[in-house]
Amino acid sequence: MSDLDLLKTLSRTNTTKIVLFVMDGLGGLPQEAGGPTELEAALTPNLDRLATQGMLGLMHTVDVGITPGSGPGHLGLFGYDPLEYLIGRGALESVGIGETLTDLDVAARGNFCTVDHEGVILDRRAGRIPTEECARMVGLIKDISLPGVEIIVKPVRDYRFAVIFRGPGLSDRLNETDPQRTGAKPLMVSPEDETPEARFTAHLVNEWIERVAQRIKDQHPANMVTLRGWSTKPAIPSVEEVFKLKAAALAVYPMYKGLASLVGMTLIPDLPDLDAQLSALKREWNSYDFFFVHHKYTDSRGEDGDFHGKSREIEKVDAVIPRLLELKPDVLVVTGDHSTPATLKSHSWHPVPVLMYAPGTSRANPDVTGFGESQCLKGVLGQFRATKLMTLMAAHALRLEKYGA
Repeated sequence: MSDLDLLKTLSRTNTTKIVLFVMDGLGGLPQEAGGPTELEAALTPNLDRLATQGMLGLMHTVDVGITPGSGPGHLGLFGYDPLEYLIGRGALESVGIGETLTDLDVAARGNFCTVDHEGVILDRRAGRIPTEECARMVGLIKDISLPGVEIIVKPVRDYRFAVIFRGPGLSDRLNETDPQRTGAKPLMVSPEDETPEARFTAHLVNEWIERVAQRIKDQHPANMVTLRGWSTKPAIPSVEEVFKLKAAALAVYPMYKGLASLVGMTLIPDLPDLDAQLSALKREWNSYDFFFVHHKYTDSRGEDGDFHGKSREIEKVDAVIPRLLELKPDVLVVTGDHSTPATLKSHSWHPVPVLMYAPGTSRANPDVTGFGESQCLKGVLGQFRATKLMTLMAAHALRLEKYGA
């Protein structure tokens, strides 16, 4: 019996409320040996107080030593083994902006980037162009057509767009074209297996990229594209089916909306910032059992190498915690989907700090004085895989029956 099959048999409904607050890329590293991480350097009196009353731990969102992408990281948080359920960013971005994938679709997440006259990448994100500029750039390429396939291109947010190739005989078994560094040219698309479908799709996409490059070569700063996260329509059970939870997602970025939607969460619209998210949380409190709240900018600052900027984003979240606690959640978890140390400017394999506040069912450690990686090493939750987090939240919310006689 799989973990999800077991949880389907044990889950039950009741009136308790669960909040999962995800600071994207929360985990970090010290700038120098013995120094604080970004979380430890942040001024977080509210989270520190909850840490002394709740339970801390460290979590591997995929597995020990594995650096997670955002999709696998969030799947783990939602209770799905990302080694079993792998959903590409193409599907996540597409669904997140309201596109409905069909069985004929292969989707990718695209980045506008900046290349020099020799095609070498100078900026992988085209200076983080605003969404309005992304929409203008998409307008320049959305009418490019190829025989035998429908091509749908939509802006997502900032420098990101989604592209869907729709037609018979397509495959998502393709490599990503982003070399993941500046100073290199975008990669050609090649099949990851030798099936006719993969070879055909690789040829098709390369032709599309060539036409896009010709169309936007004189634009600035977005004069080229890279593609990643090839995926098809996924098949995954919903959180209501597995955990008997009526769940809502309060996220700003489309990719996280997409992932939440794919696991059956209701998307709460028009949430531009933390203030709007907390207002919506209060407004929707009586309508749902489970709330996923997502804050992106801890990850963005980490990827930019901005240690203090990441700490300030953590402080912004700490400042809204009292508004959340006014609602009296039965279980509140504050964590991340992966680590993004500013010193590395990228996602990393380091375990993610976890704070679980569950009044009445917690076993606190009296030696814990605050919320940070070093304090989490003392936590009663220990180190665990993220696939167990939903089980722990459901248990502390008294939503699991006893197993066996």
